[in-house]
This record gives sequence, C-alpha cells and structure tokens, in this order.
Amino acid sequence: MSLFAFIDAQSLFNLVWEHMSYFWVFVFMTIESSFIPFPSEVVVPPAAFIAVKTGEMTVVGVGVAATAGALCGSIINYLLAMWIGRPIVYAFARSRFGAVCMISPEKVERAEAYFDKHGAISTFIGRLIPVIRQLISIPAGLARMNFAKFVFYTTAGAAIWNVALCALGALLAGKVDEKDLFLQIEHYNDYLSYVGYGIGALCIVYIAWQLLKPKKS
Repeated sequence: MSLFAFIDAQSLFNLVWEHMSYFWVFVFMTIESSFIPFPSEVVVPPAAFIAVKTGEMTVVGVGVAATAGALCGSIINYLLAMWIGRPIVYAFARSRFGAVCMISPEKVERAEAYFDKHGAISTFIGRLIPVIRQLISIPAGLARMNFAKFVFYTTAGAAIWNVALCALGALLAGKVDEKDLFLQIEHYNDYLSYVGYGIGALCIVYIAWQLLKPKKS
C-alpha cells in the first residue's frame, strides 16, 4: 500500500533525499503538519538513515528538527483555525440554516469549553494517528485551547511519533541499501499505521466510556 494514494510518493521521496539536512527536515515537517498533505514517513526515516550511514547528521538531531517542524506546522493550523475558522463556525451557528441543524452559538461555546477541558489527551493521541495528526490542530484552534497546553501535548505526541520514525530509519541503515530504502519504508509504514489505528480505536472507546458511564451523585 502506497504511503499516499493521491501523490507520487516515490518522486516525493527522491525530492526529500536530494535536500536532506536539519534545515530541510524542519521545513518538510512544517509542511507535513500544516494544511498541505505531506507524509512524514518519506522525511524522517531517510534522514535518520543518512545520519547513521554518513555521520553528516545525528539521529537525535534529526528527531529534534522533525519535532520542531511538526510543532511549527501545527501552530500554523491552530492559528488559522482560531483566526479564520472560528468566526465562520459562529456565523454558521447564528444563521437560519444553523438553527435548522440545531446548532447555536451557545452549543458551540459549550463544545469549546469541553475541548479546552478534555482536549489535551485528544491532541496528544491525535499526533500518533495517521491522517488525524495533520488535522488535530484545527479543532484545538477552533476551541481556543490553552496555547501552552497545545504546545506541550503537540510536542509530546510529535516527539513519540518521530522517535519511532527515527528508529525505523536507523534500523534500516544496518539492513538495506539506499536503492531499497523506499520500498522498505513503505513496508514498515503499514505496521506503524496499524499501531496508530489501534491507538485511535482505544481512544474512541475511552471517550465513549467517559460519555456513557453513570455520573456520580
């Protein structure tokens, strides 16, 4: 299964490979975590692979650059959702069509308050789930989640994901040649995706249990 069904992942991999440095890891990961779809799997593992093979970078440095880029891109989404998306949501809630859909500004406010209270775990877990990790910053921005909390949990979740990708790249450096790297990353990416989906399923079960469990009197 291709990393991204709607893009030429091989060409993207080649582009990243030709521009591999701490700076470009940061840039590519900023793009990956913002509103432009870009698979981190073609950035971090190759960078870690090069770090082990050539010594031009360190695996730790790759992880730091990748996590900093992920945070930067997430902040872009957060701010765009807060400054642009939130007024649109409230305008819809005040409209006649919003009323037909049983959405009101008061309900939106309650949703924002809920996310501010419980959104930290959603932001953290969301960074570990494929596809969701590029989008989880948007509801955080819409809900005006506490910025310090947002930065902390986004960084924590992104760091865990990037450690896994760095470990994959370092592992492959001792097993495969450069020409086989892309296919091996695609192969192992399926396993990483399954882990992410499993985490997402557990998160959904936990949230459902929290919502459905009897309230204490």
